[in-house]
Amino acid sequence: MIPMNGVWKTPGEDDFNFAPIWNVPWLSWLNKPMLQLIIAAVLVIVIWLVAARRLKVRPTKGQFFFEFVYDFIRNGVGRDMIGPEYKRWVPLLVGMFSLIVINNWFGEIFLLMFPTFSNIGYVYGMVILVYCVYVGAGIQAHGAGYLKKALVPPGLPVYMYPIVIPLEFISAFITRPVTLSVRLFANMFAGHLVVLVFVTGGSFLVTYAGNLVYNLAGGLSLIMSMAILGLELFIGFLQAYIFTILTASYISTSISEEH
Repeated sequence: MIPMNGVWKTPGEDDFNFAPIWNVPWLSWLNKPMLQLIIAAVLVIVIWLVAARRLKVRPTKGQFFFEFVYDFIRNGVGRDMIGPEYKRWVPLLVGMFSLIVINNWFGEIFLLMFPTFSNIGYVYGMVILVYCVYVGAGIQAHGAGYLKKALVPPGLPVYMYPIVIPLEFISAFITRPVTLSVRLFANMFAGHLVVLVFVTGGSFLVTYAGNLVYNLAGGLSLIMSMAILGLELFIGFLQAYIFTILTASYISTSISEEH
């Protein structure tokens, strides 16, 4: 956008870079996204510890809500995707879903206004964890035969090995983590960028002196930003669910007997 009266800097990549919170060398790693990630991790632990205490046969509204969330992930993701061995993976799936959805929703909290996973580095951390989990689960389930299971479909003729094995390797060990990370990052990055454009652009136009059309357009932009914030709440939940269900799918593929 071309500056009119005053200066408006178009939101861009720089709005996703944060300096350390304290100018102390040994705390140079602690910036806003990292602090949010720590806060979210503490919240997940505290919320589920509190939710698991003093459970009643006739649940309170709070207990009912958390049981609904737990059952949603336990049955709708763990049991349906992984199968008979799902119970051992439920804590991971519930914790992962909770952590991602809280960090995504930080983008709609006015004191924070930044979804942690719109920073690709934090998404890579989550994906590396998932990668180690599903590869480790496959090795635990099949031992040294896991690599053959992952790369060679049953009944594949030997003469097809040179073609199929590289493709399967790329699919299982490269494409999966890359697409898993890009999907979460791109949605959070794009959503936050759109919100920034509507909020900062709307504020600029509302305060533009001497032009009623610009002022009205700015007001409309700010109203639209509220609607987009509501949409981002849903997208944040949806992306957390997709990430969790794909994690369960990869674990299922690794531990299953068939390719």
